[in-house]
Amino acid sequence: MFSLENRIDDRCLELGEHIAKNSATIRATAKRFGVSKSTVHKDVSVRLKKLNPFLYRQVQKVLEVNKKERHIRGGIATRKKYKGI
Repeated sequence: MFSLENRIDDRCLELGEHIAKNSATIRATAKRFGVSKSTVHKDVSVRLKKLNPFLYRQVQKVLEVNKKERHIRGGIATRKKYKGI
């Protein structure tokens, strides 16, 4: 029988690996795995740091790039919205 703690740890590692491998955003990862953005954020920002510090650093690099680019993505999304694409 698997404990809840083991399942959460496994989920954290799986989410972290997905973000690192695919340069995915928090929102895209949450949608892909069917969990909330808050869950993904807590898993990769708090829990993953204790479970796998190396993967945590990789994920943080990806999230930092995403954070720097989000204003660009927002502008592109707005342009598409008003062009009707």
